[in-house]
Amino acid sequence: MTQPEDYVDWELARRTGHRVVRDGPSVTEGEAHAAVEDLRGAAARAHQPVADTARLHAVADGSPVHVVDRKGWINTNVASMASLISPVIDQLAAKKPSGPTARKVGAKITGAETGAVMGYVASRVLGQYDLAPGGTPSLLLVAPNIVHVERELSVDPSDFRLWVCLHEETHRVQFTAVPWLRDHMIERARGLMVDLVPDPEQLQQRIQNVAGRLPDLLREGGQGIADLVATPEQRAEMAKITAIMSLLEGHADVVMDDVGPQIVPSVDQIRERFNHRRKGAGGVDRLLRRLLGLEAKMRQYRDGAVFVRSVTDQVGVDGFNAIWTSPETLPLPTEIEKPSDWVARVHG
Repeated sequence: MTQPEDYVDWELARRTGHRVVRDGPSVTEGEAHAAVEDLRGAAARAHQPVADTARLHAVADGSPVHVVDRKGWINTNVASMASLISPVIDQLAAKKPSGPTARKVGAKITGAETGAVMGYVASRVLGQYDLAPGGTPSLLLVAPNIVHVERELSVDPSDFRLWVCLHEETHRVQFTAVPWLRDHMIERARGLMVDLVPDPEQLQQRIQNVAGRLPDLLREGGQGIADLVATPEQRAEMAKITAIMSLLEGHADVVMDDVGPQIVPSVDQIRERFNHRRKGAGGVDRLLRRLLGLEAKMRQYRDGAVFVRSVTDQVGVDGFNAIWTSPETLPLPTEIEKPSDWVARVHG
């Protein structure tokens, strides 16, 4: 019987991520301790204003808050990815049978590639709500990255940490106030992963298609490398998942911007400088972000926020919150671009 590690060497992924991740900013032991405590306090302070503004009822301790370093973020995400993939291993094996030697070599390659991506992202992510398939979901705050950015932007550290927590706490409220949402996202991701693995006879054609479409990816963004090897049907499914992610990220940005002026004194300066930083990535960094689909992630913030504000303007916060009723009330890809269509479909 095949096991998850037969397809991805997760321990190698973890070690590779640790090896390639950059060192964090230089801090004293006292500064590190203070930053951790400040972030824990900021997350606690953010909860009630976020829940009140979003009008979502969530238990404050519904999932824990973990302040981690870059390697801690890698460890958590490797474990979550392994849990996400584990239940579909049998389906993958049935679609793409291979001998034990080929599996072993492939597992090493995939593990190394996964770890390299983890190491790159671990230096950039400020926070994340970890769905933890099969485990306990939690809010992750990556202390060295937050300290790095607040120094780079020359902003008030306490204000910046609270501002970051407003966005990330909104995600924790979304998933704890809407119990079905976590399982829905996990199931959709697993289904897409199984479908994206090509049958052996399709693999060569998929690889040939990559070369022809790569210039479009580098020029326009797209969803990243995965978008290159997807069929039209798979890209349609990816678009549906992207629409949900746009909703979640846009909603978090809107709530953050609505709450920020109430409790973050220097919020205008922080937002202006942070937005400028988002646009200022260098050529190599921007290329990597496009290949990994991170440029699409940036568009999710923008498109999702426009959708949330438009719907709220039309039907109010309570009318918008009908979006959390069931999977059927989540926005379709076309509705993210045309919010009035969602209003007409859900509210009549």
